[in-house]
Amino acid sequence: MSTNTHGDHAAAHHHGHSAATAHAGHDHAAPTHQAPACHHAHGASAPGGLQITQDGYTLDLAETIVAPGEIDFRFRILGPDGRPVTDYKPIHDRDLHLIVVQRELTGFWHVHPELAADGTWSVRLNLPQAGAYRVFTDVSPTLLEKTITLGADLAVAGAYDPQPTPSQNRTAVVDGYEVTLDGDLVTGDGDLLTLTVRKDGRPVSDLQPYLAAFGHLVVLRAGDLAYVHVHPNGEPGDGVTAPGPEITFHTAVPGAGTYRLFLDFKHDGAVRTAAFTVTAHQH
Repeated sequence: MSTNTHGDHAAAHHHGHSAATAHAGHDHAAPTHQAPACHHAHGASAPGGLQITQDGYTLDLAETIVAPGEIDFRFRILGPDGRPVTDYKPIHDRDLHLIVVQRELTGFWHVHPELAADGTWSVRLNLPQAGAYRVFTDVSPTLLEKTITLGADLAVAGAYDPQPTPSQNRTAVVDGYEVTLDGDLVTGDGDLLTLTVRKDGRPVSDLQPYLAAFGHLVVLRAGDLAYVHVHPNGEPGDGVTAPGPEITFHTAVPGAGTYRLFLDFKHDGAVRTAAFTVTAHQH
């Protein structure tokens, strides 16, 4: 029975990111020969995050329209019997990962809500701008025995000024850190992406583990928000994976299109997010 209290309040400020930068948390790993740690689609025919219901499980938001600013965001995961699920298997040190994005992919939040005994998840969120948002939950209900990503729409009320998806970039700067992206997004079996972290021009070789990894990568397709969440090759403490400056991910995307990539990494006790826009071509 999981009544976890790892809502990660330190992560709860994990920000909306501008087109040029992003901020959230996670860390990296160097390539090994482990199986790809990519959990998109989770065995479903559709890409992850496009469905509010999958395999009998449903994402039930307490509110689908909220006011801008600080809110107490609440939701439940309902099981096949219609009752709130309270028993989960952890995924990278958390029973649930909550990702919230603006539909234009200009804002990104990765937080970890707390689970109450009645099956209600809650977390404080600051969504300052009116507009259309998408909510994703990575969960592994114990009875389902696999990880699924459920997605639902969220609207923030007010005057809405739509923005274009940020332009293509392979270098992101956040809080004095420069992160560069090498490799191509491809479909099918995918390929390796390497992200290199520098600060003040110097390679960062002492990244800190965050949620059992040196980095977390969320990839979202502009237009439909098809969702991919990837963990690095290798892990902290395996005797092989270096804590930077490179973080390598085996990544496959569900089809051609423009994608926004959000890398969470941790250094000097803080989690930050670097954001990139890349075009994927059919492999």
